[in-house]
Amino acid sequence: MYKRIGLWLLLGVLFFGSTVHAARIKDIAKVQGVRNNQLIGYGIIVGLNGTGDSTKSDFTIKSVINMMQKFGLEVDSKQIKPKNVAAVMVTAKLPAFAKEGDGLDINVASVGDAKSLEGGVLLQTPLRAANGQVYAVGQGPLSIGGYLASAGGNSQQKNFPTTGIISNGAIVEQGVQTSLVRDGSIKLSLLNPDFTTANRVARAINGEWGNIAIARDASTVEVDVPGSRADNLVSFIASIEDISISPDQAAKIVLNERTGTIVMGANVSISEVAVSQGGLTVTVNKDTKVYMPPSFSNADPVESDNTTMDVQEKKANLVALPATAKVGDVVAALNTIGATPRDIMAILEAMRAAGALHAEIELI
Repeated sequence: MYKRIGLWLLLGVLFFGSTVHAARIKDIAKVQGVRNNQLIGYGIIVGLNGTGDSTKSDFTIKSVINMMQKFGLEVDSKQIKPKNVAAVMVTAKLPAFAKEGDGLDINVASVGDAKSLEGGVLLQTPLRAANGQVYAVGQGPLSIGGYLASAGGNSQQKNFPTTGIISNGAIVEQGVQTSLVRDGSIKLSLLNPDFTTANRVARAINGEWGNIAIARDASTVEVDVPGSRADNLVSFIASIEDISISPDQAAKIVLNERTGTIVMGANVSISEVAVSQGGLTVTVNKDTKVYMPPSFSNADPVESDNTTMDVQEKKANLVALPATAKVGDVVAALNTIGATPRDIMAILEAMRAAGALHAEIELI
C-alpha cells in the first residue's frame, strides 16, 4: 500500500513537478485586517436521556441553580439530579464583515463527566471575544454525528458523543470593525512568506496599475490606493486579487514516515553522488513441539522449542547521479534500483547529511 501511494506521488512529481503554474494573488495572499475572531462561552445542555453530568459535577449543579434563580425560583442543591443536564463550552468563529443578525455555526463540547450529549438542547449562551464583549448568542438543538448505546453491560460507541455542532446556532449581536486602508494603502500578507514571490507580486501589480506597490518584506506587499479608486475600494481589491503570478517554490522535500508518503519540490537538485541500496534480511522461525510421555506413565508432556534462523544478504545496487540531476532524475534513478518509498526516505536523508542534496527535508 505504501509503495503504491509513494510511487504515484513520485511519478506526479516526475512529470509535473518541474512546471510552475500561475496562481492568482487571492490564492497566495490575503488582505491584512480580513480575519476571523474567536468566540467562547459557557452554557448548559438540557433534555438528555440520563446521559448528563453526575452529582460529582458541582459546577453543573451551581449552573442550574443560577439559571433557576434568574427565573425567580429558589432550588435546594440537594434536590438537583443533573443526569439530564450537562455543562458545556461553546466556541465559534466570527468572520470578518459579519453583520448584526447573521448566523454562525457553533461547536459544543462537554466539560463534565457526561456520557453523551445526544438529543440535547443548548440554552441561550452569550459568546464573548478576548476583550470580554458579547458578539453573538447561541442556542438550539445539538447534532453530535455519533452515538453511545449500552445494554446488558455491553456498550458500543461511534465517533465522540460528548461533542457536537449547531448549524447556524448563534446570532451575531455586533460585528467587528474592519479597517482595510491605513495611511492610504492596503497590505497583502503572503500565505507562504518568500522574498522572490513578494517581489513578483509587487511587480505584477505595478505592471497593471503603475508604480503603486512595494514589497516590504518576505510576507508583506504594500499597495497604495489610487485616488480614483478610494471610493470604490472593493472593485480595486478585486482587480488586485485577480492578477496572476508564478509563485516561487523553495527546494523542499516532505516525508511522512507513518504513511510512506514523499513529496518533492520542483527545485530540488543534487551534487554528483553515488547511491548504494541493499541490506540484510534476517528471518527467525520458532517451532514448538510437544513430546508425549510413554503410555501408562505418570510423566507430563514435554514441550521443546526449535529455533532456526535464515540470513539473506540482498545484492547492493549502485547508481551514480550527476551534478546536473533534478528531481525527475532523482526519482527515476531511485526507482531503477527498486527502492521503496521508505528506502527513498533513508537515501534522501543520507544524501542531505552528505551535503549532496540541496533541499530542506521536513518530517511530518
